[in-house]
Amino acid sequence: MTYFAVNDAMIKALGGVLPMFQTVALRGGVVLLLLGLVAVRSGWNVYNLGNRDKWILVSRAVAEVGAAFFIVTALFNMKLANMNAILQILPLTIPSSAYMFLGEPLGWRRITAIIIGFLGMLLIIKPRGEDFNIYSIFCLAAVVCVTIRDLTARSLGIKISSQEISFFAALGVFVAGSCAAFSEPWEGVSLTSWILLSGSANAIFFGYIVSVLAIQIGEVSFTAQFRYFGLIVTLVLGYIFFGEWPDVWSLTGSAVIVFTGVFMFFRQRQKKVAATPIIACKNNQ
Repeated sequence: MTYFAVNDAMIKALGGVLPMFQTVALRGGVVLLLLGLVAVRSGWNVYNLGNRDKWILVSRAVAEVGAAFFIVTALFNMKLANMNAILQILPLTIPSSAYMFLGEPLGWRRITAIIIGFLGMLLIIKPRGEDFNIYSIFCLAAVVCVTIRDLTARSLGIKISSQEISFFAALGVFVAGSCAAFSEPWEGVSLTSWILLSGSANAIFFGYIVSVLAIQIGEVSFTAQFRYFGLIVTLVLGYIFFGEWPDVWSLTGSAVIVFTGVFMFFRQRQKKVAATPIIACKNNQ
């Protein structure tokens, strides 16, 4: 979430100098190159996947492209706060979908923490009902795409590395962004723009890898809660680089999100400690 927030700050720093799809295409090319180098170095396991898993991988790439398209479209046609409000439904939809389709446990404590974190998110972005429009449906479509994306990564498990999963997702976005970029006039790219694009690409590169890795090895209901953390990082970066001082409601919401995140973390540790004697006993037998 921190990496993705840094990426957003880099793109915002560009200040709309470059057309959106050109930005997506150029950044996507750098991300694809980085992921390709890492995947080649670590080896390709995609050839060992069965047909079903290959279709899951393709479905994830399509979901990634859909999420990018719907989010970009909504971004240019509705207020950012309202768009973020809808996208923050994800910490609710992803664990519940994992419970229904993947059979992952979802206790009442985690459900409560996720809902409280959602309320803290509303305190930060403060959406107003009259500002929602037809493009809110695009945000809902993006929620569906991201949910599918994360569930497919989870269903692949450790059959394929996070680098390879990220590579094929980045490939889909790069191809789609490049095709869309030809519908816009291309602008010259200054040195400053290249630096910001490179910084954004590196943030996306690491964000892709660690987020997929977290989904692969961690319980979805546990990791989903930390999606709210990106809002706090955004507040900090906005203050440092853009002079956007958060109000008391934003600070209160941040405190709520931090509290629920810490609670989820220690709750997870308690479960591991409680399970340790049982595992040790089985090993001794």
